[in-house]
Amino acid sequence: MQFIDEVTIYVKAGDGGNGSTAMRREDGVPRGGPSGGDGGVGGSVILLASTSLSTLLDFKYKRHYRAERGEDGRNKDQYGAGGPDMVLRVPVGTVVYDEGTNEKLADLDTDGVHFVVAQGGNGGRGNIHFKNPWNQAPRTAEAGGIGVERTLRLELKLMADVGLLGYPNVGKSTFISAVSRARPKVADYPFTTLAPSLGVVRISDDRTFVVADIPGLIEGAADGAGLGLQFLRHVERCRVLLHIVEDTYTTGPERAPLQDFDIINRELKKYAPELAKKPQVVVLNKCDAITAKQIKEHVAALKKKNISLLQMSAATGDGVPAILEAIWKLIGNPEDPMFAAPTAAPVKAAKAAKPTKSKPAAAKAAKPAKAATKPAASKSTVVKAATIKAAKAAAAKAAKAAAAKRAVGKKAKAAAAAVGARGRKAKPGSPTKPRAAKRADRKKREIERAKPKSRRAIKAAKDAKVARSAADRSA
Repeated sequence: MQFIDEVTIYVKAGDGGNGSTAMRREDGVPRGGPSGGDGGVGGSVILLASTSLSTLLDFKYKRHYRAERGEDGRNKDQYGAGGPDMVLRVPVGTVVYDEGTNEKLADLDTDGVHFVVAQGGNGGRGNIHFKNPWNQAPRTAEAGGIGVERTLRLELKLMADVGLLGYPNVGKSTFISAVSRARPKVADYPFTTLAPSLGVVRISDDRTFVVADIPGLIEGAADGAGLGLQFLRHVERCRVLLHIVEDTYTTGPERAPLQDFDIINRELKKYAPELAKKPQVVVLNKCDAITAKQIKEHVAALKKKNISLLQMSAATGDGVPAILEAIWKLIGNPEDPMFAAPTAAPVKAAKAAKPTKSKPAAAKAAKPAKAATKPAASKSTVVKAATIKAAKAAAAKAAKAAAAKRAVGKKAKAAAAAVGARGRKAKPGSPTKPRAAKRADRKKREIERAKPKSRRAIKAAKDAKVARSAADRSA
């Protein structure tokens, strides 16, 4: 698969639908008035980061993307449907720039993150929004908004923990193929690696990290020599840089590990000063092809610059585990127990560990007697007990008053029950009806009222009511 890490595309969001100027025409509605609905919102163009992609190859062959416009409004207050959004999937690590202004718009560095690069136009309002008391039949409607269009530049920066640096043919591809399942092209000529590759290194079940292999750099890469610095963006996100050097017949007499190290770092500073400040693990590769004396000379040369030079042979695997452990320590995974900060001992445990001084025998004898004597009650304790006693007495008095009040209330209710329903005193010897009987009589009267009555029955009821009222007045 071809590796594409930079493309330029054109995106155009959908325009909004136009508002309608329809009038209501229905049977039985002589003055219908306006009934034009609003237009729909245009579709937007959205970029979505996905881990299922590893390159921008899909955007190489299709460069123009247009979202659908919103529908126009219709009569009978019908709004137009909105245009569907166009979602474009990009690899995780894609950086979005505006091609015209070179402004950085978004950095999609997490799976599932999305960014709206072109917003759809708003729908126009129909004439139902322009009706007022002095213009009850408006013929006015708004046109839909214009969708945003722009030219974008997408750059892919690989998401890796460790980035490999070095001259061509120092063994970067051999190293990544030895520690991971990545299989880049390995050959005995310069610039074998023409595209970056990723590999997952597994030290143990709970210790893994990702390594990015980029094409080799040479002197003058910042000015375009070799493959230039176009692939250095892929190590910008790395936390650690693994700088590989070597000293075999392939380097020639004009090169040395220290010289190569200085040249590569100088090119890094020209590209991005902050990239040259990242922590580096410097490794001398192909130690199986040189003598021990040469190794000591290179170690001493870099030690003068306070640089620790590790040794390995990626082809045979010698020294590779030690290199991986050194990288893991610099990555500093907080979940690994080896990076847990030492916790301070508890204060109580520290105090208990201190030796205690021996006390005199008189003090030891006086201690039990002091513990046996009870302290006398203080003045505040006596006052508190008196306050509690007074509060209990007040509560008992209030309860007694409440009981007397309830008794008076019961007597008043009994006296009220002796009075007739209309305010007259009951005749002596005539017992009052119980509540259940009263409720039954009331329900019976309601049922009688609910029944349909004839004119004769209605007249008889009115006469009876008049007679009862006359009897009441005479009484």
